[in-house]
Amino acid sequence: MDRYPPGRRDFLRKMTAFGAAGLPVVVAGLRPRPLFSAGTAAGAVTGTAYNPAATFEIKVSEVEFRRTAAGRTLMARIYQPAGAGPFPTMLDLHGGAWNGKDRHAEEPMDRALAESGVLVVAIDMTLAPEAPYPACVQDANYGVRWLKSKAASWNGDPSKIGIYGSSSGGHVAELLGMRPRDARYNAIPLAAAPNVDATVAYIATRSPISNTYARFQNAEDKKRDGMVKNNKTFFNPWDTIHESNPQEILERHEQVTLVPLLIMQGALDDNVLPAVQEKFAATYKAAGGDCDYHVFEGSEHEWVATPGPQTERAREMVKAFIARQLKA
Repeated sequence: MDRYPPGRRDFLRKMTAFGAAGLPVVVAGLRPRPLFSAGTAAGAVTGTAYNPAATFEIKVSEVEFRRTAAGRTLMARIYQPAGAGPFPTMLDLHGGAWNGKDRHAEEPMDRALAESGVLVVAIDMTLAPEAPYPACVQDANYGVRWLKSKAASWNGDPSKIGIYGSSSGGHVAELLGMRPRDARYNAIPLAAAPNVDATVAYIATRSPISNTYARFQNAEDKKRDGMVKNNKTFFNPWDTIHESNPQEILERHEQVTLVPLLIMQGALDDNVLPAVQEKFAATYKAAGGDCDYHVFEGSEHEWVATPGPQTERAREMVKAFIARQLKA
């Protein structure tokens, strides 16, 4: 039996058809082409090197990223390791329930990664009160392409861009990974590099919203009015909460790209429930994707904001994940 009523079914068909021209072919468990030569621990064929245990001085700077339709300036914060590089390059997408926060949200993680020799660029994104879905996904898609065109100027390697996404930023990251050529998300042209695409090599996440509707139901159950409002502001029209739901995208067997994915989940998270996250990780693997799923005991939704053993474990886990992807 079809799980969607006729109205929603028709809506999903329209949305899928609208983006079909930009959707990639099915690539199960897509892995980036090898960059490292056999027997070379840290040196890549492209010249990229990464040792997670290394320590670098970093330079932090900011540049204008782009301007929203309403004219607000979005900024990019650049965490650049000292040295000639080229350094592995990562785009950071902030959380904030699609309605808040900015490029500073994950600064401790961004600094930790940069100090190990990763060029990290954190961007502002359009917030839901300014424009609903898919505006912030369009910003992030543009951000991938923009970073590919700019990375070399900051001694970064543009050939294997990764993403770090937190909470709602993790949701955006998953959509980018699964739909890198979707026409809806590629809506903002990049005049400086018109032929650059938004494909990414890997995605690392902390508490990603991998099932948007389940999270909304959880907010309703817990009578969290602010969170309910955030959902209704972002998912407008409302059926986009299903169209853009990573869990449902996989269950609908849409044509998607599956890149290596790291999910770090707090065991005490009552915002994004561990059972819901575990189901998504299993579904991603069943679809042919490579998904590393790790639960952090004693940790809530934003545990990485507080120094401690589990925060340090998360930082080291992301570093190790990056290293594995560069050697793949």
